[in-house]
Amino acid sequence: MDLDGFWALIERSARKKKDQDERADWLTGELAKLPPAEIESFEILYYGLRDRVDTWHMWGAAVLVCSGASDDGFWYFQAWLIGQGREVFEAAVADPDSLADVPAVRALAGRDCDDWSEDEWPDWELLDYVASEAYEEVTDGDDLDDALEDRGLIFRSSPEPSDPRFDLDDLAERRRRYPRLSALFDPVPSL
Repeated sequence: MDLDGFWALIERSARKKKDQDERADWLTGELAKLPPAEIESFEILYYGLRDRVDTWHMWGAAVLVCSGASDDGFWYFQAWLIGQGREVFEAAVADPDSLADVPAVRALAGRDCDDWSEDEWPDWELLDYVASEAYEEVTDGDDLDDALEDRGLIFRSSPEPSDPRFDLDDLAERRRRYPRLSALFDPVPSL
């Protein structure tokens, strides 16, 4: 599987199913039709894309959109971002503030995050498991992580940004870095 094939599967899942659980099930089923090496390639590509958005700059955008983002929250935000498709992903890699143009993000603006439905939350934990579940099915129980480790690949299970860190709670810095997202999500100053 190459990068175009990866994105084709992600984007087809969005056209076929709207609910994240259903999308994950669909992706698992599609991957289970492939040979083990193709499933391994899917996982390698997935983590390569994660690396591209595992930055403090992207984490700051997640903090704004989600009213905060723990390690797990940011980890699953990365998966959600991949699930938005190639065009949205590439735009966000180039400029995290471009998330202000994403309809799913705009739909959250001005609403208390306690009122968001599970499917509205910008996270997608289940995407982390589609390849491993398909791999176990295809190989009668083999572990995908073991297969990738045998190839010299070990993946993280939480964010580890390598770009320069900044104070994610610094309101002025967030407004400077993300003017459009700040206009949508910054708290209204008290009078």
